[in-house]
Amino acid sequence: MKKYIYILLCVIFLPLHSADNEIYLIQSGANATIDLEQLGNGNIIGGLNSVSGTLTGLNITGLAMALDINQIGNLNKFLGDIYGDSIDAFFEFDGDSNEFTIQGDPTNTYGIDNSSYNVDVSGSSNTFTLNQGTSAIASTLDLDWIINGSSNTATVNINSDSATNDINVDGDSNTLSYTASGYANKWLEIDLTGDSNSANIQQLSTLVSDWLQINSTGNGSNICVIQNDQGTSTSC
Repeated sequence: MKKYIYILLCVIFLPLHSADNEIYLIQSGANATIDLEQLGNGNIIGGLNSVSGTLTGLNITGLAMALDINQIGNLNKFLGDIYGDSIDAFFEFDGDSNEFTIQGDPTNTYGIDNSSYNVDVSGSSNTFTLNQGTSAIASTLDLDWIINGSSNTATVNINSDSATNDINVDGDSNTLSYTASGYANKWLEIDLTGDSNSANIQQLSTLVSDWLQINSTGNGSNICVIQNDQGTSTSC
């Protein structure tokens, strides 16, 4: 009888000990199609700065890749590096207190040219960081970012030419930090809807050939815009 009770307790408590899910992925090669989906709380797709279980991975390398990431829940993390050219990526995050940190070709292995990112966020108190072309100028980026919710923080650093960026924020007390460097030809359109939002926008192309459009609806927002050719120091 005692032996039977001991086995029953193991069956009950073991799943509680391993509630969080983790995905470890290392991919190399051209024309890969990758679709990762997680449902629940406290999950990790990593990579970079992984914590639970000392997880590493999410090192994606190759040309002409399609990447689809979906995390539905709270306290989830998507962390890692993408190396390649012609990357077509869709990222969806639904929930609160999630973290997204991605670097596009940080060592300039392939150049991360001709890439398209579509980021769809629904929830509050999320933190997102996207670094594109950190070591060298990339080209032809199409970035579409939709954030629905409050108290989210998005940091976007782009070192690219011929980039088209559309960022839509709908909610209150969101913080957007956008820095675009490179040689020339970047277009940015921002739509802010809500109260007490903060946006810090810097376009720093050396050829001074950038465009910016901001549409803001709401009260108590703080918007700072800097455009220069990296020759004169300016601030808000």
